[in-house]
Amino acid sequence: MKRLSQALKDAYGEKVYRLSLSSGCTCPNRDGTLGTGGCTFCSEGGSGEFAAEPVPLKEQLEQAKARIQAKTNAEKFIAYFQSFTNTYGDPVRLRKLYIEAISQEEVVILSLGTRPDCLPEEILQMLQELNEIKPVWVELGLQTIHERTAERIRRGYPLRVFEESFRKLKEAGLTVIVHVIFGLPGETKEDMLATVKYLAGLFDEYGYGKADSAGPQCFDGVKLQMLQILKGTKMAEEYLREPFLLFSLEEYTELVKESVRLLPADLVLHRMTGDGPKRLLIAPLWCADKKRTLNYMNRVLADVL
Repeated sequence: MKRLSQALKDAYGEKVYRLSLSSGCTCPNRDGTLGTGGCTFCSEGGSGEFAAEPVPLKEQLEQAKARIQAKTNAEKFIAYFQSFTNTYGDPVRLRKLYIEAISQEEVVILSLGTRPDCLPEEILQMLQELNEIKPVWVELGLQTIHERTAERIRRGYPLRVFEESFRKLKEAGLTVIVHVIFGLPGETKEDMLATVKYLAGLFDEYGYGKADSAGPQCFDGVKLQMLQILKGTKMAEEYLREPFLLFSLEEYTELVKESVRLLPADLVLHRMTGDGPKRLLIAPLWCADKKRTLNYMNRVLADVL
């Protein structure tokens, strides 16, 4: 398996940086549409605390590029809309917004975080059209395959909806990245690895893991994340009321290593852990030390990545 940074260098000949942007979208799991009260782990920022403020996109792009270019000589970027559900809204408005983003010469990829239950045909057609201009990545929040856990975290859709959307996106020729959370309450290590094995099988159906697979660089893959208990979330209320076991850095790293071995080698690892805002983090505290965490994980995972 390749890490995203290496896969991008191989495809574009240099490091490609993310511009964290806001589309101004909300989420059906937060605005009352689904009546669930929102995913219990999701923060007020919609899991996109590092995104720009929802000012006009031109300003967001300029601000995000300036922050990166103050420290690097970056020339190529991913327009990354992570927070909330970026296919939930008026397709006409969204198309105009995303066209504006990819019209920037230095933007080489459009990446959208969304929910599997927010991909109607009109939106899929829009994504296909955009993908003909520049590559479009769609990040689907799965988290887990287990329905009992999905109900506990109030995900708001059954597994079959994820699978249907995954297949529609792949059949439309789009890049799909699946987000998984390890350490959700009530799940065993075997439960978490079952989610990984399920994804391995799903990607296998689209040619991954075949010995003779070849062709242009593909970026389909997964994002793995340790559950973080953040202030202001329902998960934090649950954890503070009745704490449940969270992985140590060492335990989590071993789980990631097992997962990488289970997944097709020609997928891309888009993330091996997350680094939520320190001001909101309740647990596990090792997540707050990003440098130490990544250094340790890089050493342990060196023989599989």
